[in-house]
Amino acid sequence: MRDTLFHILFVWYPYFCLTAFLFGSLIRFDREQYSWKASSSQLLRKRQLKLGSNLFHVGVLFLLVGHTVGLLTPTSVYTLVLTVPQKQMIAIVAGGIAGTICFVGLSLLLHRRLFDPRIRQTSTMMDLAVLGILWTQLSIGLLTLPFSLGHHDGAAMLTLSHWAQGILTLQPVDAKTLQGLEWPYLIHLVLGMTIFLIFPFSRLVHVWSAPVWYLGRRGYQVVRTRRRLGPAAGRSASIQPAE
Repeated sequence: MRDTLFHILFVWYPYFCLTAFLFGSLIRFDREQYSWKASSSQLLRKRQLKLGSNLFHVGVLFLLVGHTVGLLTPTSVYTLVLTVPQKQMIAIVAGGIAGTICFVGLSLLLHRRLFDPRIRQTSTMMDLAVLGILWTQLSIGLLTLPFSLGHHDGAAMLTLSHWAQGILTLQPVDAKTLQGLEWPYLIHLVLGMTIFLIFPFSRLVHVWSAPVWYLGRRGYQVVRTRRRLGPAAGRSASIQPAE
């Protein structure tokens, strides 16, 4: 029973999630382009959004790059310059810093969504579910750090990287090799794959359209409010510097 469960979760489930991730994104882009966005609530509570969003996005970008490079770089490549224990220590330190930054930012965003009545009314169940899953995933990811420190030889890291590379190359490893990992690693893997699964059905799809050019943009953006303002107030409030 245990072998069957691990085979379903770590051999079949990854491909199910990746298929939904790729084809779901394509179908949504083709059929529902007007929903291809992350609806802004900036006008409702700007300061907490700005701080939380910046911390979250900086942290999550580092985590995504770190996980991608760390898991998918073949052992024979990085051992040309690093030993396995050295790579693991770099991953622990860098991941811990980026994870903490991301966790603080996401906590601010989640608090804002849950406890501001106006923002709560503009949020969908999927918005709240995505933030909740991401927050849980980050918490468990930080929880794996003490366990990683206990694996001085980097054995757990090697097991995870071989599993990820096997999935990517369509040569999945025997799921039994993951049974020796502690529970935070296993939950972290399953939740990570689940995020790929729900990606096309949530606001996360805006990642595909990330406007990198926006960072260097100059100019102004028009921001309109539904409140009735006087002519002078309306003119002063309708244009704000782009952020």
